[in-house]
Amino acid sequence: MNRIDAYHLLHRGAVTLAEVEANGMRIDLSYLDKTIEETAARIKRLEENLRGCEEYKLQRRRYGQGVNLTSRDQLATILFNDMGFEPLSQTATGKPQLDETVLEHIGTKYTKGFLRLEKLNKALSTYLLPVRREVEGEFLHAFFGLHLVQTYRGQSDSPNLTNIPIRDPIQGELIRRAFIPRVGNAIIETDYKALEVMVACALSKDPKLTYDSTEGDMHEDMAAECYLLEKAQVTKQARQTAKGGFVFAEFYGDWYKQVAQNLWNGIDRNKLTTPDGVSLFEHLKARGITGLGECNPKKDAVKGTFEYHIKGVEDRFWNKRFKVYHAKRLSWLEEYKRQGYIDIVTGFRCNGLMSKNQVMNYHIQGPAFHCLLWSLIELQNEIRRRRMGAKITGQIHDCIVADVPLGEVDDYIDLMTEITTKRLLKAWDWITVTFRVEIETSVTNWHEKSAILT
Repeated sequence: MNRIDAYHLLHRGAVTLAEVEANGMRIDLSYLDKTIEETAARIKRLEENLRGCEEYKLQRRRYGQGVNLTSRDQLATILFNDMGFEPLSQTATGKPQLDETVLEHIGTKYTKGFLRLEKLNKALSTYLLPVRREVEGEFLHAFFGLHLVQTYRGQSDSPNLTNIPIRDPIQGELIRRAFIPRVGNAIIETDYKALEVMVACALSKDPKLTYDSTEGDMHEDMAAECYLLEKAQVTKQARQTAKGGFVFAEFYGDWYKQVAQNLWNGIDRNKLTTPDGVSLFEHLKARGITGLGECNPKKDAVKGTFEYHIKGVEDRFWNKRFKVYHAKRLSWLEEYKRQGYIDIVTGFRCNGLMSKNQVMNYHIQGPAFHCLLWSLIELQNEIRRRRMGAKITGQIHDCIVADVPLGEVDDYIDLMTEITTKRLLKAWDWITVTFRVEIETSVTNWHEKSAILT
């Protein structure tokens, strides 16, 4: 694709997203107002309970009038200095790390309540109140732009719908229940599955990456390798931990020192065991790994530590398993060093100072979004041409959200599937792999959606 193609995609995309913005997403105002009130009351009760705990009393003694109930830095000092808890890991500057994993591991009434308070405060201030502020009548008209992101991906604001959590049981459910279909309609969400990975397959033509992404299970494979398990021993929880903690982390440019910490902490956070109930800490210990290691960026990994083991896993991952894709990534990096800019496959040029990870990721992230944008434009054109009542109401990450009359649901799903998995592949010849989508629908609210077979 050339610059003219890129311009037309951006131009048509801007017009289509303006129509999406005008359509708006329907909001259950009675639920939203009630939830805002109840969440504020829950925060107040939780703060009162926390102030009666020993941790807060110690915090008051140490910080006096400067005490801040929501400060992680103050709490870290109390937990590690005053109460003697051992940190699980350190930041890059050598300070004890107090993230969600550590707070859950400490597991006192106070640390559990502190986490709930953080999530409730964020749900209220970042999601519930901003949505309520932007509602007109009973509709939310969020803005979808194409001009602010260096990779030529889309963005959203007023409010930022891309930030609304999905899996968090506190935040996700609270806010997504507020989004409801129009009367007589259903919310339909279409999600490109592993879109960026499939784009990586198409651009690199790595046979192993393509096989793993279409027929194999790299997440299960990497869980087995990272935790020294047989594949039959990999539980659903271990697979999920390796998926986020190793596979996605590595693809987006993380390195073994941070990955090792994530995977190690994940054993405690996700209560990882073998199928017969043996903790993966004990399992690894029986195989000669007795500790995490320092994971200090300035020091080499020590043999016998989990850090050293993951360093080897990372080396095999890039230099043996996906060596073709890795070579492609390195060629993109050399191209940038030589030219000072990168041209991505959809015709856009990315300029400016970029890190190594940005150079390698931009080649994937931009085209992945453009696949979604092309599909959205095509879908909107077909809805108009066929005079359907369906309305596209949102573009969020790799998803298209629509509000569809119940009588059009089957036709909409057929049309969406054809566009995303057939027409797109014919339109852009650089796509050499099969794309897949998952479609979920709900007649009640955005949270209570369920997958349908396509």
